[in-house]
Amino acid sequence: MSVVRIWAGRRRAPRAGRLAAPSPGRVQARPRPVVEPDADTQAVQAAAEEFLQLFHTENPGIIEPRLAAVRREIDLTGTYWHTAEELVFGARVAWRNNARCIGRLYWQSLQVRDLRTVAKAGDVAAHCFDHLRVAYNGGKIRPMISVFAPETPGRPAPRIWSEQLVRYAGYQQLDGRILGDPRYRTFTTELVQRGWRPPASPGDFDVLPLVVETVDEGVRMFELPGSAVQEVPLAHPELPWFAALGLRWHAVPVISNNRLIIGGVSYPAAPFNGWYMGTEIGARNLGDSDRYALVPEIAERMGLDTSTEATLWRDRALVELNRAVLHSFRSHGVSITDHHTESRRFLIHLEREERAGRTCPADWTWIVPPLSGSQTPVFHRYYDSEDQLPNFVTDADATRRGLYGGPPAFR
Repeated sequence: MSVVRIWAGRRRAPRAGRLAAPSPGRVQARPRPVVEPDADTQAVQAAAEEFLQLFHTENPGIIEPRLAAVRREIDLTGTYWHTAEELVFGARVAWRNNARCIGRLYWQSLQVRDLRTVAKAGDVAAHCFDHLRVAYNGGKIRPMISVFAPETPGRPAPRIWSEQLVRYAGYQQLDGRILGDPRYRTFTTELVQRGWRPPASPGDFDVLPLVVETVDEGVRMFELPGSAVQEVPLAHPELPWFAALGLRWHAVPVISNNRLIIGGVSYPAAPFNGWYMGTEIGARNLGDSDRYALVPEIAERMGLDTSTEATLWRDRALVELNRAVLHSFRSHGVSITDHHTESRRFLIHLEREERAGRTCPADWTWIVPPLSGSQTPVFHRYYDSEDQLPNFVTDADATRRGLYGGPPAFR
């Protein structure tokens, strides 16, 4: 998905207006130059007007004074500053519009942390750590977003390189195997080259530093304090040997390299979380063959017949891995949901949106769970797929930084 292009062009130089003939005996006032807005400014203004119309449709009020003020601000600066109410509404609607998220039933509960005056790397990192603590909420996960400084024509905003605030390192071993999370092997290598020191005895679940880049400070790395990283050790309700595998996963999934777009204003650093659906951990993070790839080991320990695919040993092992994730989170009092429950809740959200007269964009390939898809009600229907704004988007540069550790956004 490509990001909406907002600040690429330059403002055109003012063009002098035509002078009227001076009247005799009167002092001729200095003419005001006529500024012809460029394409970027026009795009921002059009997006701002569309957003404000939406805001005032769902929050009835007098729109004309606000429209006039925003137009003046865009004419003067090329951008504008959302009110606190507009920011909260825009962030919540961005979640409502995100076609890849199955958990949008709760969009109105999103807590918005307005951190738009925060632009220094150390301050961004400190607030991210606070986000993890507050969102964890003793295990009762709060849906939350922290919105940092916006992009402006004259000043780029901070970037968070990490895909999520909490990610595990991946180490290339001499025998070719990967210790830890293979998805972040290259990212980990780059951070080591930048000066990060892994633990003396590296393991499968070493938390990577948070990487923040600003135009003034460049790329900086920050170790996550233990108080900010809550993890759940994994055990199985019926398989005693499972706990001895030493598996665990972090409790709060804060996506941190998506760009929040609201009414023509771009917020590149806006980490956001809901809570986990079990399959995100059990079927994907721990189960995928290019991640921790635990299915064969679990099948072997279960004593399954792996000599042929026809025994469905993969399916049986994957189910038990997902049972362990759900059981463990619930045993430790940490919010999580299963894919059957969340699929039904998504259809409730869909019905509510239709009753409100709104379309609900959904990407079938993301909405259908990666386990027992045909057994969930979201499998058996089509969806509107047209993207809407406000929204969260990931550009190609952010994806490369999150996976490969560069290149930097600012050189």
